[in-house]
Amino acid sequence: MEIRNKQLGIGTISLALCLVGILFSISFRYVCIGDYLVDGIGLNSWSNGDSGIHYTIFYSLIFFIPSLLIGLKYKENYGSKIGRNLSAIIGLLILISLLGVVV
Repeated sequence: MEIRNKQLGIGTISLALCLVGILFSISFRYVCIGDYLVDGIGLNSWSNGDSGIHYTIFYSLIFFIPSLLIGLKYKENYGSKIGRNLSAIIGLLILISLLGVVV
């Protein structure tokens, strides 16, 4: 079995973007980091004040979609495969939940 050392490169950004997207969309001790960031730049994080549709989870697609595309293009770089796969899974779950809200 041959062990292949992958180098850091543009594909490594896929993993970094995926991790930022995950941190942007999860909560720690009832506080969503993404809510603070979104409110800080002047966007709404909820559709109805503090309730309704949580927009922050959909804003996290800004990180997951480029992560997926970069991971697909630069497969030979370190971290691109895990970044690509995680982004695809999480992005798909977010899109499915969006369909649940629309339907």
